Amino acid sequence: MNLFKKIIPILSAVLAIAVQILVPRSSLHPQSKPYFTYVLIGILAVYLIFFIASFRSKKISDKLVYRGYFIGGVILFFNILNLLTAKLALLPILYFPSLDRVFGVMAEEYDVLIKCILYSLRLLGLGIFFGALIGIITGICLGFSKNFSYWISPVIRILGPIPSTAWIPLVLISFPSAVSASAFLVGLAVWFPTTLMTSSGISNIQNSYFEISGTLGAGHLYQVFKVGIPAAMPNMFLGLFNGICSSFITLVTAEMIGAKYGIGWYINWQKEMLSYANVYAGLIIIAVLFSVLITLLFRVRDRFLNWQKGVIKW
Repeated sequence: MNLFKKIIPILSAVLAIAVQILVPRSSLHPQSKPYFTYVLIGILAVYLIFFIASFRSKKISDKLVYRGYFIGGVILFFNILNLLTAKLALLPILYFPSLDRVFGVMAEEYDVLIKCILYSLRLLGLGIFFGALIGIITGICLGFSKNFSYWISPVIRILGPIPSTAWIPLVLISFPSAVSASAFLVGLAVWFPTTLMTSSGISNIQNSYFEISGTLGAGHLYQVFKVGIPAAMPNMFLGLFNGICSSFITLVTAEMIGAKYGIGWYINWQKEMLSYANVYAGLIIIAVLFSVLITLLFRVRDRFLNWQKGVIKW
């Protein structure tokens, strides 16, 4: 049974390649190179390497057994989609281009896409860094200072839930460049959940922690940096997770503000040109970028919080 689970992705990939080669292409779809075939062959080659290695590694074998149905199902989904689009043309051609065209965009326009990725990463990097930094500082101040909380907490409750994109009219006249304006919107999307979860984490720390540390001679700063912040770190990372999710939602809109490049800008531009193959290619890139960033965040989280490793999985 376990061997069958590991073979399912191979069978699914072989079936998809056979359909791609043997079933004639619909004349309604524009001709293009068989990029989907190349992708399938690449996936099959990589999987075969892990399949062979699984006979020597139990860890790899367990992962392939666990993921076998899912990987095979994903390949089958794309196989069916390929039949409905490129082979039979049952879906509207304008809005549902062939997978050859979608993957062809990534192969043929890689120079533009790489440039857009770098621009988007710059905006995300600036926005996430400063949004997370200011959010953590604000959350710590809210959690430890009653005077700060008295004045700032009502302001955060009023302004925080407002979507960051709603500030676009004010941002346009307040910042000197489109880059700084877009980075501010991304940072604002990260700042609120990070602030909220950080302050919540500090507020929920048991008073006994501070009482015991005070009894042992710990000063106020020691209690803040050695007791409060470490105890609140699980909530901080949860806030960062929510903030990064919000930042990707904001990115697409933020890059409409006078941006010359960026994945969000690229998707909007191609949508206006009715080039939906390019739109889907951009969406795939955003999904991959988001997955990579969240995975890196959880790796950092597991390193800082070894005692909570595996509690929240991605």
